[in-house]
Amino acid sequence: MKKTLAILMALVMVLGACTFASAEVKTYKVGISIYQYTDNFMTLYRNEIAAYFKTLETDEVKYELFFADAKNDMAEQTNQMNNFVTQGMDVIILNPVQTSSADVLIDIAVGAGIPLVLINREPLAYDENGNTLDERYEGILNNPQVCYVGADARQSGTYQGELILATANQGDINGDGKISYIMIQGDPENIDAQYRTEFSVKALTDAGKTVECLDSQVGNWDQTKGQELCANALTVHGYNVEVVFCNNDGMAMGALTAIQTAGRIVGEDIYLVGVDALPEAVEAIKLGDMTGTVLNDHIGQSHAAVDVAVQLLKGEEIQNYYWVNYVKVDKAYAEAQ
Repeated sequence: MKKTLAILMALVMVLGACTFASAEVKTYKVGISIYQYTDNFMTLYRNEIAAYFKTLETDEVKYELFFADAKNDMAEQTNQMNNFVTQGMDVIILNPVQTSSADVLIDIAVGAGIPLVLINREPLAYDENGNTLDERYEGILNNPQVCYVGADARQSGTYQGELILATANQGDINGDGKISYIMIQGDPENIDAQYRTEFSVKALTDAGKTVECLDSQVGNWDQTKGQELCANALTVHGYNVEVVFCNNDGMAMGALTAIQTAGRIVGEDIYLVGVDALPEAVEAIKLGDMTGTVLNDHIGQSHAAVDVAVQLLKGEEIQNYYWVNYVKVDKAYAEAQ
């Protein structure tokens, strides 16, 4: 009897030890630096990162997220990267302030042996004069622990132009044979801003249209600045302005305020397009207050970024580039959502 009891007690202890072992939780530390929290799109993006990581947690695996606002300051972001190394992050997700200086940030992560996922702002190669080259950045290519997740901004610019071409008069409201526009740009150092500015107009000229740029100014993605720049342009050029191109919806919403204040009517005597498909922009399209926008899929991009970060944590092989398509948003699309 005593022998049987001893065996039973031993079994209980073994089973208890197994249960304890199986309940052990592995917690991964994830550093996430966002170029600027005040950016409307990146607010949606980072919130979705947090929400999606939560859905991937199990009884055995947890993710501790360390978010940081770089405040559009390269020095601040460099400090954040160094802090991530000191804090022992297992993986870093980085939305760089300056794509032209991304090598500094990549070197910090690579030097510390920490996998790195770059998002939203693609670093490209630059020549000796600091001009952007239309080719991939060597710091990402063939690096087994570094990748970029994003969308091709050329596509978003092209879609903006196509939205104008889809209007009844193809953007030539006054019928003078040319499309007269103003361009409100994002950060000129950002390749997305460069491509959206170039390819929105290229879509028009590729379709055989004559264009006239009345004004092109930098709004740095800011809604208030977008309103100011559009108001100034409308004051100077009046009804000659037929199209307002904005590199993002934040600036487009500011431009809309300026357009309405000037007594102009979108769809009748002026057209307005943006990028991101922010909820307020989609609502404006439904109401006829915006011509269209382009969905910059923050859900698809953020999920892809998190998925590849998890792959890196597992030691799995990754690609160097992951692309998520843009989507044209006109009134029909907006009303169907």
